[in-house]
Amino acid sequence: MAITNKQRAAMALILLVGLLAGAGLIIGARHPAGDDGGHAGEAGHAHPEGGAASAPAAAHGEHEERRVALTPEQLGKAGIRVQAAGPARLQAAVEFPGEIRFNEDRTAHVVPRLAGVAEQVVVNLGEAVRKGQVLAVIASNALSEQRSELLTAQERRDAARATYEREKQLWQDKISAEQDYLQARSALREAEIAVRNATQKLAAVGAAAASTRLNRFELRAPFDGTVVEKHLALGEAVKEDASIFTISDLRSVWAEFNVAPQDLATVRVGQRVSVSSTAFDSKVEGRIAYVGALLGEQTRTARARVTLTNPGGAWRPGLFVTVSVFGDHQDVALTVPADAVQTLDNQAMVFKAVPGGFEAVPVKLGRSDGRVVEVLGGLKAGDPVAAANAFVLKSELGKASAGHEH
Repeated sequence: MAITNKQRAAMALILLVGLLAGAGLIIGARHPAGDDGGHAGEAGHAHPEGGAASAPAAAHGEHEERRVALTPEQLGKAGIRVQAAGPARLQAAVEFPGEIRFNEDRTAHVVPRLAGVAEQVVVNLGEAVRKGQVLAVIASNALSEQRSELLTAQERRDAARATYEREKQLWQDKISAEQDYLQARSALREAEIAVRNATQKLAAVGAAAASTRLNRFELRAPFDGTVVEKHLALGEAVKEDASIFTISDLRSVWAEFNVAPQDLATVRVGQRVSVSSTAFDSKVEGRIAYVGALLGEQTRTARARVTLTNPGGAWRPGLFVTVSVFGDHQDVALTVPADAVQTLDNQAMVFKAVPGGFEAVPVKLGRSDGRVVEVLGGLKAGDPVAAANAFVLKSELGKASAGHEH
């Protein structure tokens, strides 16, 4: 059916009205009633959803999470001492891995020096012994022969002395010739030499000259110490050069470590060192007693040694340690006590005093000598920090974090 001119005009009018209505809706969406475009733009800039205005609030929350509130009474009860960060003199230390070993100057491998058979084994492995204490009793044919030699020499000496006394009296009474007297004196001297020789043979092997049994040999401890090795059982045959006991005086031990050629200029005899272990918290100080003059063929390093006193026996041979060798004193601009530094989330922190408590502040650290630590960033001179018992603050901060998580 054909469309008339009137119908065409009506359709055009309807299309125009629809376009104008659509444009009005779009304008109304952009400019709501009661607001102009400028005000709407300012409001959107001031409070964007998830925009930059939320960053200061997040930073403020982070600072709040690092704070520990303490009253003066709590501060005194915890023993927390506050000290200002500032300059100090420190001895920078170079660390070397090392190992505790026996003090070889106070360690003896006990050998019988006479072949025989063990009749008694008096001590056990790990037992503390005193100097001269009997370790074992050995029956030795060689010792029996030596004691027989001494007894024979003593008998001959006694006979020679009697002959000498008689010939001397006869010569003085002019009854016998002087030659007989001189021969008797010579025989006595030879007999005395034979006795001394037999006595010294027994002394050389550590055997007593007299015993209820000629073959009984008592093996004794050379000094105070601990039996650290034992290779002898009852009835076992032993050779004269067999090491059957090892005695070590564990009141003194060595901490040995290797020094690379580039560090030999800084590691010298007499330097102060600190020895520590991850096995326990205690440290001990000493001085370097020896630095090897030659480099090892395999390691290409020199051996260094520290002699440590070990009254409690905590430093056991075989224990791995860290040897910190201190260098020259150096002036450092900004330091804090070593006890002030705590580790939180793998970050070095110190607790800075703020109104109402303390705040954990991340710091960048430099050199340390075990007493003070150099601060390269995070603090400024004069900032008050918790210098003692800072671990209490770390514990309290951990409790607060756990509470927030729940």
